[in-house]
Amino acid sequence: MIKEIELQAIKQRFGIIGNSSQLNRSIEVAAMVAPTDLSVLITGESGSGKESFSKIIHHLSARKHGSFIAINCGAIPEGTIDSELFGHEKGSFTGAVDTRKGYFEVTSGGTIFLDEIGEMPLGTQARLLRVLENGEFIKVGSSKIQKTDVRVVAATNVNLLEAVEKGKFREDLYYRLNTVPLYVPPLRERGNDVYLLFVKFAADFADKYRTKPIYLAEKGKTALLNYRFPGNIRQLKNLVEQMSVLETQKVIDFDTLSKYLPTSQALIPLKHPQQTDNAGNAGDLEILYKIILDLKGELSELKKIVFNLLQNEDSNPVSGDEAEKLLGMFRNETGEQDQHVQKPTLLLSNPSDALKEGQMQEAYPLEHPVITIDTVNEVKNEDKLSESLSIEKHEQELIIRALKKNNNKRKHAARDLGISERTLYRKIKQYDIREED
Repeated sequence: MIKEIELQAIKQRFGIIGNSSQLNRSIEVAAMVAPTDLSVLITGESGSGKESFSKIIHHLSARKHGSFIAINCGAIPEGTIDSELFGHEKGSFTGAVDTRKGYFEVTSGGTIFLDEIGEMPLGTQARLLRVLENGEFIKVGSSKIQKTDVRVVAATNVNLLEAVEKGKFREDLYYRLNTVPLYVPPLRERGNDVYLLFVKFAADFADKYRTKPIYLAEKGKTALLNYRFPGNIRQLKNLVEQMSVLETQKVIDFDTLSKYLPTSQALIPLKHPQQTDNAGNAGDLEILYKIILDLKGELSELKKIVFNLLQNEDSNPVSGDEAEKLLGMFRNETGEQDQHVQKPTLLLSNPSDALKEGQMQEAYPLEHPVITIDTVNEVKNEDKLSESLSIEKHEQELIIRALKKNNNKRKHAARDLGISERTLYRKIKQYDIREED
C-alpha cells in the first residue's frame, strides 16, 4: 500500500482526476509493480484511460530515462505490423527500399505499450512471445537473431480468455503477458468522479476556446451522474467540448444535456432526475428493465408462454393464469379489450399424437386464431431475424453518423465509436457504406 500523499502526487503528475476506491486501487497496483520488470496486462473498457496507467508504470520504473512508445495494434495493417515492431531488411518485400529498425530495437532499455493487443495477428503473437521469453527477435527478411531489452505493457478491452478459446489468441502469450493484471474501472463505476472530470474538462475547453466555462445546474448534475457513459472518459470529454463550443447559455440543465447524448437503443438512456428514487442503483435497474421490455415487446412475452407449454409432454390448453396473461397482451392502454382483436386459442399437441381435423374443430372453434407448433417456430425465426436486422441497422447508422461527424476521417470516427480502424474498415465493407464528400 502506498501513502495517501504519494497517491495524490501520482494523480497530479499524470493528470488523473478522481477519488473512487477502484481508481485508487488501480493506481496503487501500477505504482507497486513499476519498479519491477514484470509484464503487465491492463484491462478495461475503451476510453477508460488505460494508456495513462502504462505511463505511470514506465515513469516510476528504472527505465524512466529510456524510450516509451505506445503502439495501437488494431491500427496497423496485418501485412506491415511485423515490420513496424521488429524491423525489416532491404528488399525483403515490395517497397522495402531500405533497412529499417523496428520499435523493439529502437526502444531497447525502455517500455513498449501495446494497446488493443487482442487485435494482433497470430503470427506476430508468436514473434512477441519470443521477445518476452528470451529477449530475441528477427527482422523481416533476415535470419540473424538480435537482442533487445524492452519491458512490455499490454492493454485490451476484450476478454482474451474468450479469444483463446476461439483460437484467436495464443494461450501461452496470454499467461506470459498476464503476469500482473491491472483493471481500470469504467466511468460508470467511479461515482462522483464523473462530475469532477466534467468540471476539469469544462475549464480546459474554456481556456482553449477563450470562452466562459459551462457548469451544471442541479438537475443537470443529477442526470450526468445517472448516465452510464458507454464511451467512458473519451465520450465525456467529447460531450463537454461540444457543449463548450455550441452552447451560448453556459448553465447546462437536464434538457440541454439530453440533446448531446445518444438516443440509440444500443445505449442505456439518460434518466430524468425527477424519476430518481431513494434506492440509488435500483433506478438504473429500472431503466435497464424498461429497455429490455421495449426491445422484446409483446411478441417475446407471447413466445415465453408458448415455449413453456411446449415443454409439457401432455397436450393441454392454456391454464387460467397463463390465459389471463396472454389476453392481457391484447388489451389496449385503457384496459379494455380491443374489439378488433380476437382471443387467441392455443393448440399444443405432440407431433406423434396430433389431433384430427374434426377433433380440432370440435375442441377449439376455428373462428378464433389458432397458434400451432408450426406457428411458434415461424414466430421464433421471424423474431430472431428482426432482432438481428435491428442490431445491424443501429450499428450501420452509428457508423454513418460517426463518419459524417468526422468528415469521413476513419481514425477519428473509430475513436468516437470505441473500435479499431481495422474493425471500422471491415464494417464499412460489410454494410457497403459509401463515404460521401
